[in-house]
Amino acid sequence: MKTKMILAAAMLAFAIPAAKAQVVLDMSLITCGQFLKAPGADRALISSWMSGYFMSSKNLLNVDMRYVKRNHEVIGKYCKRHPKDKLMDAIAKNAK
Repeated sequence: MKTKMILAAAMLAFAIPAAKAQVVLDMSLITCGQFLKAPGADRALISSWMSGYFMSSKNLLNVDMRYVKRNHEVIGKYCKRHPKDKLMDAIAKNAK
C-alpha cells in the first residue's frame, strides 16, 4: 500500500511545472520554510501526499476532509514558528 502511494506521489510530482527538472523529490528533506515558500498548488500537492502517507501509516482507509483541512492549517501555523524543522516531523507532531 505504501509503495503504491509513494509511486502515485512521485508521478504527481512530475506534473508540477517547477519540479519538472527533478527526477526524485525526497519528501523527508523538505523544511517548513520551503513548504511555506512553495506556490499554492505545490503546497496543496505536498499536503495531500503527506496526508495520504500518514493516514496509510495508521492503516486508515477513509479520508475525512475536515481533518485534512484542519491539519493543513495547524501545520501551516507550526511551520511559520519553526521554519527550519522538517515538514514530515512537523506533521508527525501535529497531525491528527
